[in-house]
Amino acid sequence: MGSVRRRRGASSLVLLCAMAVLTAPGLATGTAYAAPGAPAAPAVPGAPAAPLPGPGGKSLEQVRKDIDELYRQAGTATDAYNLAEAETKTQSDKIVEIANLVVAGKERIATLKSRAGAAARAQYRSGGLPPGARLALSEDPNQFLDGADRLRQGEKAASDLLSELDRTQTDLQRYAEEASERWKKLEANRVKQEESKKQIEEKIKAAEELESKLEAEEKARLIQLEQEAQYRAQTAWLSTGAMKDVGGKATDAGKQAVQFATAQMGKPYKWGAVGPDSFDCSGLTSQAWRAAGRGIPRTSQEQLRLLPKIALKDMRPGDLIIYFDDASHVGMYVGDGAMIHAPRPGRNVTLAGAGSMPIKAVVRPDA
Repeated sequence: MGSVRRRRGASSLVLLCAMAVLTAPGLATGTAYAAPGAPAAPAVPGAPAAPLPGPGGKSLEQVRKDIDELYRQAGTATDAYNLAEAETKTQSDKIVEIANLVVAGKERIATLKSRAGAAARAQYRSGGLPPGARLALSEDPNQFLDGADRLRQGEKAASDLLSELDRTQTDLQRYAEEASERWKKLEANRVKQEESKKQIEEKIKAAEELESKLEAEEKARLIQLEQEAQYRAQTAWLSTGAMKDVGGKATDAGKQAVQFATAQMGKPYKWGAVGPDSFDCSGLTSQAWRAAGRGIPRTSQEQLRLLPKIALKDMRPGDLIIYFDDASHVGMYVGDGAMIHAPRPGRNVTLAGAGSMPIKAVVRPDA
């Protein structure tokens, strides 16, 4: 069976075939799909077999590696940006919550002070005489005792009132301190966002400048080199027997997530995007699972950190594959060696081999 899978994985898979695979009955039933190989490269009349020279005298293959590395670094910065953005929203929401508590606390203090003032005025009207004097002047001892009991109750109420007032003021002080700390974190996250945004823009600009220096023929050959590199990685991965025991069936939620993800094929990558017209890698996976009724972390690094990890052999459609040592990329497994992902700027949401990039871990949103 392993050799059959490897032969299937080594075969070329064009986009039309990929769409046919994903719309086949297997998608609904959880049946495994054929492992994809390298998509067919666009035909370039007269393209030489040997790599064309790239900018600065570098080989086109080296240019491809440089561009890939720049985009990977941009992906890492994108994850940092997305995380900072999510944390900033959390801090902002908490500050609003604290502000509401402060308003409620101030209103409570005003009410308590009003009650304390009323109690003080009542005591003033009683003349403020000591109990012995009031007993001596009272014509009815029983009436005095009743009054004394009410006085004790009043004193306890006043004491409770002052204690509550003190607690409320302490709470307000704590709210103010907490709001100050939240504000500091909010500002730190905003700075982090700006730094990450700058890094993203710099890396993408550098990669785009490298690509812009290529002639049309070189750009076509660059795409072909990308596909060949992915194909080699996928074939090498399959040859290890990685897919030998993998055959898990998708859950109902997993099917919904896969269907959402595949419906986005052809939409462009855009850093920080969560749809509906464009996505970054974790934007696609988080929105796919949201469509399936499961909220998951926004970034690939948080998906790795917070979602349950599973063994590769237990992988099933809908699971997320985290790539690279820094967990800077993520794709969704769709069956038998294939995954769908938003690759990088300048590329669209597409199907690829699950082993076409270094796998760090597999996580399960619906464990």
